[in-house]
Amino acid sequence: MAKPTDTRTRILAVARELFAQQGVRETSLREIADRLGITKPALYYHFASREDLVRSIVEPMMDDIERFVAGRERHDGAEPAAAHDPRELLGDYFELAWRHRDVLVMVVRELPVLATLEVGDRFSSWRRRLILLLLGPDPAVAARIGATVALGGLSDCAVEYAHLPPEEVKGPAVEAAAAALGFPRP
Repeated sequence: MAKPTDTRTRILAVARELFAQQGVRETSLREIADRLGITKPALYYHFASREDLVRSIVEPMMDDIERFVAGRERHDGAEPAAAHDPRELLGDYFELAWRHRDVLVMVVRELPVLATLEVGDRFSSWRRRLILLLLGPDPAVAARIGATVALGGLSDCAVEYAHLPPEEVKGPAVEAAAAALGFPRP
């Protein structure tokens, strides 16, 4: 008999795959259970609801992003200064997005479903904090818009070009993001 954590891990892997391929609303819990060869009640033993299952897939990415941002912020009470090397920050962010690209596909495809999980405020919070790290305190509106385009573009590249090797995507994506921010080429 499989350990409960093994079954839980298998459920998450199959759900992540099916949600990314078909969408959350188009994937039934029965389909997930059938793919795993378990009963629907066995699935409910590990996840109380579809929302619980989706949250269990999205939360690790959200936690990872929040750790990423918090690890780069100043914790001495001072205003965050612009990153010393914005390309490094952009590159690190690209790598983070790349690691979570399957979940990002699900997030983009299923915005209405994810709204019920109340992750929108968390997304907005870390995006604002990353912009401060890139641009420093009180950036102009045009600069904030450029940073929003840069960060969104990096995430989009991780999803759109997932079929390519990451080293082929990262460099051009980071340079395009830097250009959106108005940073000169090195």
